[in-house]
Amino acid sequence: MSGSHQESKPTVFDAAKTVSDTIKGMEKPDQERVLRWVAESLGIPLSAKTSDAQPALHHSSEAGVRTPESYGATVRAQDIRSFVQAKQPKSDMQFAATVAYYYRFEAPTEQRCNSITPEFLQEATRRAGRDRLTNPRATLNNAVAQGYLDRADRGAFTINTVGENLVAMTLPGTGENGGVSGRGSRKKLGKKAAKKARRSGRG
Repeated sequence: MSGSHQESKPTVFDAAKTVSDTIKGMEKPDQERVLRWVAESLGIPLSAKTSDAQPALHHSSEAGVRTPESYGATVRAQDIRSFVQAKQPKSDMQFAATVAYYYRFEAPTEQRCNSITPEFLQEATRRAGRDRLTNPRATLNNAVAQGYLDRADRGAFTINTVGENLVAMTLPGTGENGGVSGRGSRKKLGKKAAKKARRSGRG
């Protein structure tokens, strides 16, 4: 009976087929998100070189890094300036999350990395055509407090699932939920209110 129990134990190929069949009908980004969440729930490092479900995301200079075809790198790769302009982060914290997301998932393969540092973030402001940060480390710590990033080793910061959802699903947004249109709309509303007040005063 013990032999039959051993024979009935699913193989790694059976498990892989089960997962594959389950997510087969989903969109690519959803498939990637499911695989990432499964790995995180099992405590499996996403950069593990033995992982077949998730491509490693360390710098490409490391041996054994696979080309992350599931992320469509050859199709979607764009520069940081274009990506930031498309996402329109309205705060420095959202900008930090956008930079961390870009370099983990969207950058050209050879530029990808799991985490960013204050120096890395400051350099990203230059590349993105954005004003330099007064204190990039404080910005990253604030992004952690906001729930967008997690602290990694040696003063580095990595994006988490909350930050991923912010960049992938919420940005660009309007008003309080994201985007840069909030200030402009408030200025326009202020001008309209002033005009209305002047008209009523004349009456």
